[in-house]
Amino acid sequence: MMNAARCMLLGLLYCAPALVAVAVSFGGSLAGSGHALAAASEWGESREARARIISSTNAVGDLGELRLGLEITLDPGWKTYWRTPGEGGLPPVLDWSASENVAIAEIDFPAPKRFQILGIDSIGYVERVVYPITIVPGRPGEAVVANLTLDYLTCSDICIPQHAELSLTLPGGAAGPNEHTFAIDQARGQIPAPGTPGFGLIAATVSQGEGDRWWLELETNAALATPDAFVEAADGSFAFGAPERVGPTRLRLPVHYAEASPATLDGGELTVTLTDGIRAFEETINSTLATAESVNLLAWVTILVTALVGGLILNLMPCVLPVLSIKIMGLMQHGGGDLGKARSSFLATAAGIVVSFMALAGAAIALKAGGVAVGWGIQFQEPVFITFMTLICVLFAANLWGLFEIPMPAFIGRLGEGQAGSFTTGLFATLLATPCSAPFVGTAVAFALGRGAVETLAVFLAMGIGLALPYLCVAAWPKVATSLPKPGKWMVWVRWTMGILLGATGVWLASILHELAGDIAIMAVAILSVGLVLWLWRAKEGWRLPGAAAAIALALVVQGALPSTAPGGQRDIADALWQPFSHERLASLVADGKIVMVDVTADWCITCQANKAAVLHRGEVFKRLSSDVIALRADWTRPDPVIQAYLASFGRYGIPFNAVYGPGAPGGLSLPELLSEGMVLDAMEQASKAGS
Repeated sequence: MMNAARCMLLGLLYCAPALVAVAVSFGGSLAGSGHALAAASEWGESREARARIISSTNAVGDLGELRLGLEITLDPGWKTYWRTPGEGGLPPVLDWSASENVAIAEIDFPAPKRFQILGIDSIGYVERVVYPITIVPGRPGEAVVANLTLDYLTCSDICIPQHAELSLTLPGGAAGPNEHTFAIDQARGQIPAPGTPGFGLIAATVSQGEGDRWWLELETNAALATPDAFVEAADGSFAFGAPERVGPTRLRLPVHYAEASPATLDGGELTVTLTDGIRAFEETINSTLATAESVNLLAWVTILVTALVGGLILNLMPCVLPVLSIKIMGLMQHGGGDLGKARSSFLATAAGIVVSFMALAGAAIALKAGGVAVGWGIQFQEPVFITFMTLICVLFAANLWGLFEIPMPAFIGRLGEGQAGSFTTGLFATLLATPCSAPFVGTAVAFALGRGAVETLAVFLAMGIGLALPYLCVAAWPKVATSLPKPGKWMVWVRWTMGILLGATGVWLASILHELAGDIAIMAVAILSVGLVLWLWRAKEGWRLPGAAAAIALALVVQGALPSTAPGGQRDIADALWQPFSHERLASLVADGKIVMVDVTADWCITCQANKAAVLHRGEVFKRLSSDVIALRADWTRPDPVIQAYLASFGRYGIPFNAVYGPGAPGGLSLPELLSEGMVLDAMEQASKAGS
């Protein structure tokens, strides 16, 4: 018995190599037959590219549809094509007719890129692409054999047609995820979604330029940062070139045509695929032919009312609260006084507000004409401006404390007693209002800055009237002011209290200056402020305008000679909860399925600080930010074109701004300027739901 067992063992050892060879040969014949039993087919390879079918599940299971992918990888320098390839190229051609148990097979296309080959504008993909494929089994639950005959084109300096015969078998049984699930889900996430109220298409207008040149202009409902647009005409008789930006929300594409006239595009159906960074949408819209008709009256009325309401709400923003002292003192000084003087004083303040808004509009128009990006409140990023405002606050506070009086020069006094001071109050109120973006202000500013000079002037005028509306109301009913008690000793205490508020505003501005320009800057401004106040206090004959102007000019010259940024580069983020913002980090986190909240803030934005204190750094929101939500902070205290472009991508030109991202909101959910715990938690919940 022992000898027999020993002989059998030796026989198996000697036969094992032969058995292994037979198994390998058998396995190879299975692979060679084209029926792969794994979750991916064999590669169909060439010198330039290779292609295969992959599946997100290992079996059919009880699924009503199967999620597959056509994966093509390309050698460096080679490209393949989108469904509409542009001026040159061919889209992939798929034939599933040899498949078994496949009732429907549909291919989708991820958002493409634009590239040029030998000067020809083409649309497609480089390096690697996964085309999502949806297969509906004819008999659910049974095995599926997906046999694909694939023809596609690859191009570099030359173009080479490619052909592959691919086959993938998915057996019946339980369907579970595998190593290809994430790649297919990621590819499906790159399919442009329909337009939304936050990122979609408003209009497509065809117009004739010089000669026989025709243009298609696309208008979106949100500003664009790095856009591209791919347009397809329903009848295929038109092609469209690369877009040009003509405004934050508008693109212009040249129309290429053969037999038909571009005028026939009037009312024609266009499919627009628009990409902007990690965001993309696809929308079908009917184009219209541009005419000389006047601007839609209802649209104009709507935006002007929006601007008016936004300006009015600015009076309630924290940024405007520091000028409360000036407002109260201006009201009380008319107690028991003349109605006519009270009316003219408040009209002068309203005029100061409106004039300053028109000056802001003029500056925005000039900067845009010079190719400079503009935004709401960007003057608070400039050390010279902060220095000037700090000195003004110090002087106003010292004046309220009775250290000196500031009578106006004679030529201003002749305009009307006290009116020059009221006019200056209006200017001051506007300057301190601009760091905040109130509800409706963002919409109005985005409309204004995205259009021409006339629109900008009109919108800023409406906002100025809105901010001045309380003063205009008092001017219309001056008894509100004159019915107050006459000025007396009680006003001394009020003046001191209001002076403290203005002094606190000066300290706040000084802290911003310290952040922008460092220790030397704040020391220089402190010395100049104290010196200027002491000089005015000791002046025996009151205010001397030339001397004061020289002192302020000296302060600005000294400030202008200082470095524009504080030593040490980007400031440390004090709160470890927040990580620095970057487009790359945001895109990576969103691609990984994380929930992300972006906070665009600045030290000079009081509303931003109020949002943090009231919502972001307390309660349930803080718990979420400390656990499953990743917090990114974009610090706009200093000028930053990356942050400005990010704001513009949402149609915003001011702060505060917050957005929440996640599987259910890969393009981001923008939040209002004033936050509440409920709205932030709702946005986080919506963003966390995949496929929502």
